[in-house]
Amino acid sequence: MAQHTSAPAVPGEGHSQRTVLVAIGALLLGMLIAALDQTIVATALPTIVSDLGGLDHLSWVVTAYLLASTAATPLWGKLGDQYGRKRLFQTAIVIFLIGSVLCGIAQNMGQLIAFRAIQGLGGGGLIVLSMAIVGDIVPPRERGKYQGLFGAVFGGTSVLGPLLGGLFVDHLSWRWVFYINVPIGVIALAVIATVLHIPAHRTPHRIDYLGTALIAGVAACFVLMTSLGGVSYPWDSWQIVGFGVLGVVLLAAFVLVERRAAEPVLPLHLFTLRTFTLTAVIGFVIGFAMFGSMTYLPTFLQVVQGVSPTMSGVHMLPMVLGMLLSSTGSGQIVSRTGRYKIFPIAGTGVVAVGLLLLHQLDPSSSVAVMSAYFFVFGFGLGLVMQVLVLIVQNAVAYQDLGVATSGATFFRSIGASFGVSIFGTIFANKLGPRIADALAGQQLPPGIDPSRIAEDPRTVARLPADQATGVLNAYSISITDVFLYAVPVVLVAFVLAWFLREEPLRGSVTAPETSEVLSSNPVERSSHDECARALSKLGSLEGRKHIYEKITARAGLDLKPAASWLVLRIHRYGSVEPGLLAERSKVPLGVISEGVRQIEERHLAVREGLMLLLTDSGRETAGRLSAARQESLAEMLGDWWTKDRPTDLTELVKELTAELCGSDAEEPHNGDARTPMPHTPARTPRPPDHAK
Repeated sequence: MAQHTSAPAVPGEGHSQRTVLVAIGALLLGMLIAALDQTIVATALPTIVSDLGGLDHLSWVVTAYLLASTAATPLWGKLGDQYGRKRLFQTAIVIFLIGSVLCGIAQNMGQLIAFRAIQGLGGGGLIVLSMAIVGDIVPPRERGKYQGLFGAVFGGTSVLGPLLGGLFVDHLSWRWVFYINVPIGVIALAVIATVLHIPAHRTPHRIDYLGTALIAGVAACFVLMTSLGGVSYPWDSWQIVGFGVLGVVLLAAFVLVERRAAEPVLPLHLFTLRTFTLTAVIGFVIGFAMFGSMTYLPTFLQVVQGVSPTMSGVHMLPMVLGMLLSSTGSGQIVSRTGRYKIFPIAGTGVVAVGLLLLHQLDPSSSVAVMSAYFFVFGFGLGLVMQVLVLIVQNAVAYQDLGVATSGATFFRSIGASFGVSIFGTIFANKLGPRIADALAGQQLPPGIDPSRIAEDPRTVARLPADQATGVLNAYSISITDVFLYAVPVVLVAFVLAWFLREEPLRGSVTAPETSEVLSSNPVERSSHDECARALSKLGSLEGRKHIYEKITARAGLDLKPAASWLVLRIHRYGSVEPGLLAERSKVPLGVISEGVRQIEERHLAVREGLMLLLTDSGRETAGRLSAARQESLAEMLGDWWTKDRPTDLTELVKELTAELCGSDAEEPHNGDARTPMPHTPARTPRPPDHAK
């Protein structure tokens, strides 16, 4: 008699369905507040500046968060591997909440910038660890649908962020942009502490602390140089020159350290690959354009157009819509056709056109015109963002898959920091003199002068109509000029995109998740995790396209799909009761009966009471079907599946084969039945098909 085995709990070994769903909900809350803080601040910035002053340092409210989260992400990922992700995730929440409270009580711009950096340190951990914990509690077969939820959260925050930021400013206070994180974070912290139990699979690492600190220092020096130059200090001052020199020295030190590091934060040999280098530069430019513009468009809408913070968030929606539509569409097209070179070319070209259109905006621009311009700009960003990650994944060796994927996003993050700071420098340098020119020789109301108007946009409302018109034009031209200055940079990326080599796509390279596209910090995953994501996603898609027909043909067997499915299911769980299986899976009893009849006629299974058990011949057939499934997965890996392939890749394919073979999620049917096999309650800790 075959030994009855217990099916693992859905979706993770040792976790009930309800427990896992509650834990996933808490992880989503953590992801939500971290992702929200990348976008919610933008619409509140004009009000924050009016309250705290320091318009010339407005960009640093965004840059401080971006830099801190980007630098911290690789550390959070590896520390989680080494010391356990639950404890690290709780630590990240606490750091993020402390930063949020401090931001809410900040009394000047300097304090707010410093506290945003603290927030960013925690935010980077929330994003990377929440996605990694999914892999701890959910087996590969189920991972796709849960990770899809995280992508949906990122997509949702890109829409909700500007709207919520505006609502808080209009009806409460800009400080609630930060305070709102506290109740959400406390709930997530309590739920994680109570229900999340992660298996202790710790991976020792040689963490590259020095390399991480050096690359963060390099970025900070150059960002400080570009944001303070010509604003706080003259370009030829010792401070600005000092930042530049220090940045170069730290960069040289970083290169030396990375050559010798056991596990470098950014392996230098990746830059020997032309594709990686080109995508890094293109990603840098896209981050530069995207975050630079998203920071200053709300200022244009609120100050120049005079709309409320809430409505400025609504006006930004066409840009987000264009980005989501084109990123999703381009990723799907590339995955299906294998052709990708056209998208970076078209995307950078459309972004350049979008920036030129944004440069045409003025105080009289209509809502329809602005919406159209925003949509074009967002559509161009989406065309190139999704595909860059996919191109990098296709170009590197398996051992570099994880670090190359996060590296592609890393350069977009650094580009975002530079974009926000350089846009801010251009804006601050142009605004003051233009306001002074517009008001030259005019009598201003008491207590108002050009420098104060440049510091506090609310003072415009206190000016007479003719003076206000001149000041609004100064604001308008100063903001829209930054888009014009970004065009040459984007055109460089457009030219570089033509030099990308279009190589055949591996079967396992799929469109990345939305979180990878919209996240401003590089989500750190190992090569194993990245491959598991892609293969489980492809395995699920194949299952819906009659995988049993394919693996039966590959195994050289003459069986109906339902018969193959039954053989694999019996092999996995030890036995099945056909009647109970039909009741639970909602597959017509006739379809299952046909499969049962065939495997009994072929002597692949025998009855023992109500139960079906495999014969020796049936176990051999199940082995052939499993081997065929394993071969089909290995085929997707292409040149990663070589004789010297890593052990972890072999184990992953075996694990996925076991998960995918016999799963209820796939569609066993004959020519007449078209009813899919949904997930059923059969996969519980008891043998799933035993009669009580």
